[in-house]
Amino acid sequence: MKIEITDINLKALFLGDKGENVDIFKELLLKMIDEHVGWRQNYQPQDTPVISPFDKSSESFNNTVDHVRSVFNELSSKLRSKSLPWHTAGRFWGHMNSETLMPAIIAYTAATLWNGNNVAYESSPGTSEMEEEVGHELATLMGYQEDKGWGHICADGSIANLEGLWYARNLKSLPLAIKEVAPEHVEGKSEWQLLNMSTKEILEIMDKIPDKLDEVKAHSARSGRHLQKLGKWIIPQTKHYSWLKAADIIGIGLDNVVSIDVDHNYRMDIDKLEAKIRELAAQEIPVLGVVGVIGTTEEGQIDRVDKIVNLRDKLAKEGIYFYIHIDAAYGGYARAIFIDENNEFIDYDKLDKVYKKYGVFQEKNEWLTEDIYNSFKAMSQVETITVDPHKMGYIPYSAGAITVKDSRMRDAISYFATYVFEKGADIPALLGAYILEGSKAGATAAAVWTAHKVLPLNVMGYGKLMGASIEGAFHFYHFLKDREFHVNGKTIKVYPLTKPDFNMIDYVFNEVGNTDLGVMNKLNHDFFGHASYAKGGLYYNEFLTSHTDFAVPDYGNSPLPFVKSLGFSEEEWAREQKVTVLRASAMSPYVNDKEVFDEYAVKIEAAIQTKLETIYNDYQQA
Repeated sequence: MKIEITDINLKALFLGDKGENVDIFKELLLKMIDEHVGWRQNYQPQDTPVISPFDKSSESFNNTVDHVRSVFNELSSKLRSKSLPWHTAGRFWGHMNSETLMPAIIAYTAATLWNGNNVAYESSPGTSEMEEEVGHELATLMGYQEDKGWGHICADGSIANLEGLWYARNLKSLPLAIKEVAPEHVEGKSEWQLLNMSTKEILEIMDKIPDKLDEVKAHSARSGRHLQKLGKWIIPQTKHYSWLKAADIIGIGLDNVVSIDVDHNYRMDIDKLEAKIRELAAQEIPVLGVVGVIGTTEEGQIDRVDKIVNLRDKLAKEGIYFYIHIDAAYGGYARAIFIDENNEFIDYDKLDKVYKKYGVFQEKNEWLTEDIYNSFKAMSQVETITVDPHKMGYIPYSAGAITVKDSRMRDAISYFATYVFEKGADIPALLGAYILEGSKAGATAAAVWTAHKVLPLNVMGYGKLMGASIEGAFHFYHFLKDREFHVNGKTIKVYPLTKPDFNMIDYVFNEVGNTDLGVMNKLNHDFFGHASYAKGGLYYNEFLTSHTDFAVPDYGNSPLPFVKSLGFSEEEWAREQKVTVLRASAMSPYVNDKEVFDEYAVKIEAAIQTKLETIYNDYQQA
């Protein structure tokens, strides 16, 4: 019997930073193991067990078991001594790692016993059905129509991004192929017009020529034709490195990847995007597609997806059309914070009331702006979206995903292998025909499916978890803002990069009065060294973080306003050409509680003070 719960307690869903819920974890895991073994015993019970009591009492058997125990002792030692404490409530403020959902861990572990291979339905009917269900759930979360949208799990966001470009490349090349195979459907259109047909127009023609579709695809970019005609793939400066790999692999080439400047909030500059597209159009160079980011890798910022969509609609009236892919690997699950229990996007003016009803924020919501709201809302208008369950879904690695607005788009990239799936068979039997990967773990699907059942993809489920993460991030942001440390007669201040659009906080330390950008960069790089496993160690390291460089080759001059706000001159920026920042993905589900955060804040401050003292003592001795 399904139990509906409207007041989810997040503390019941994690093992706990000190293992407080280990009894629940053991209870459920042992139950799943016992039921699996019972299933083995009950299948054809007349069969005699192949491992007999005599086998188990033999010397070689027991020696082998002791050997296994010894190996596990070594494994435990390596894991305990060389793993980061991302599970801690308030010590780890670094990479996109966090406590993962206990139900997902148990589901993943249990499902490995069944060893499903989700590429072929007959190998894994249970977990293949789970993946199909999860794909539709993620598509619905992104705002796609339930009867049209589709999605699937893949290894990670890089694979999902690659698939997004794969869809765009093949779809954009189809009109040129149609002109060769079924020219009557594109009669009178110039090559420029063919290369600027909308996805909707292309799909409508595909519907009319099902018997010729294989031949059309054989004449498309799949064959290697037309690749240099498809135009530019436009990404923001804040892009993930996977886009360069994807352009290389898909064959459009790195020369066809164009980077657009970001503004001082590290969001894609829409005016510069429009200017670049118009510049290309004037040369009759089409735009293959534009990538927007929901949760940039280094800053956690939210591109204005609504403005990208509006720009596409405006230019479409002028005969210029581009595919849109949103890289929401990091921030995609945050859309749940806007979705009600009926999968409807909540009106902006009703959100605070809804958040109060479900306890999404413990204090006043200071995060949400109309810019962020409109960006998330507009995601439903783009062709494909990357979203990673293993990030803000709090699922164990590896679990990326891609969602597709219109399931008919799959026909542009589909393949059929008769030994794995039969053409014309029902989904989910066809999953392997529509994805990049081959064999894939059913355990991943089980983990994501379980997480979605425990935490619905709406405001009272995952929305509450997103709210906890965001609120914890803002506690950290305010902790850092204008904080000072005094070391050896010097004052060191902390400066956050920008107000967070999501739950990522970037920040720098700088000594008051310092006007040498290289000196500040060295200080932050050295701080990271002491606040990392590599140099700072593990068990005695009371504060861990990560770092990155915003350098001219990737970011151009977009960091300049921040650098100048710290008192550095343009000449300093021109000389150094980078700023080193510390970076915290604030994913902890615990520190939204202000009392918990305040307890850790004292410890964090003391740890930072100690690290700075160590650094400055090293400087004096150098």
